[in-house]
Amino acid sequence: MRRLFSRVRKRGGARERKGEPRLYLKRIELLGFKSFADRTVLEFGPGITAVVGPNGSGKSNITDAVRWVLGEQSAKTLRGSKMEDVIFAGSSARRPKHYAEVSLTLDNQSGALPLEYAEVTVTRRVYRTGESEYAICGQPCRLKDIAELFYDTGVGKEAYALIGQGRVEEIIAAKPEERRAMFEEAAGIVKTKARKREAQRKLEETEANLTRLADILVELENQLGPWPSRRRRPGAIRPSPTLCASGKSACWSTTSPG
Repeated sequence: MRRLFSRVRKRGGARERKGEPRLYLKRIELLGFKSFADRTVLEFGPGITAVVGPNGSGKSNITDAVRWVLGEQSAKTLRGSKMEDVIFAGSSARRPKHYAEVSLTLDNQSGALPLEYAEVTVTRRVYRTGESEYAICGQPCRLKDIAELFYDTGVGKEAYALIGQGRVEEIIAAKPEERRAMFEEAAGIVKTKARKREAQRKLEETEANLTRLADILVELENQLGPWPSRRRRPGAIRPSPTLCASGKSACWSTTSPG
């Protein structure tokens, strides 16, 4: 049986350290996601919650929904060939849905997330046209905002909070560099490394812009180079203070610098 979150939900128990910020899964709401054609709400109370059912009843779809709403972009990871496969495809008695939507509600009373809400709800919706929508507490946002919200919390599409079938074996058999990401998440340095990568990317873009600007300046200097020498050449056309016969306007004459 899959465990949705690896941090055991025992409030006030011996395993929960005093003052340590914790996130608790409170509710997940599904509509049109895979086998959940109708709106389905699953409540998770204190303690350990187990979802039991026969093969093919949709147990794995719950974990897929959690991973998907947290930002999973790989259809293969969600056991599909394309992202539209997560939308209910219909049956002999039901029409297919036009979109899939999942909302994940977390208890944030400990302040583990940097939001002033006791409950934080993350929502994701995808249409058959390929368009996607994201929201945090009902406010539209970007996928990047959701990823940054859960940095260093252990919750995320690649974090250790989601351990699926065969995942433990993959972790044990993985190469050291592949396991590094999970240890970095546990150590709480993912946000710092992400910000470092973002800063390096902006520096590289700025350096490229400066290089391009230098090239443009060189090109403009080459184009403007002959003009100063032309003004100093004898016989150049200059305005002359000599008045025309009418005495109303200055005339232009060819004069030498001497």
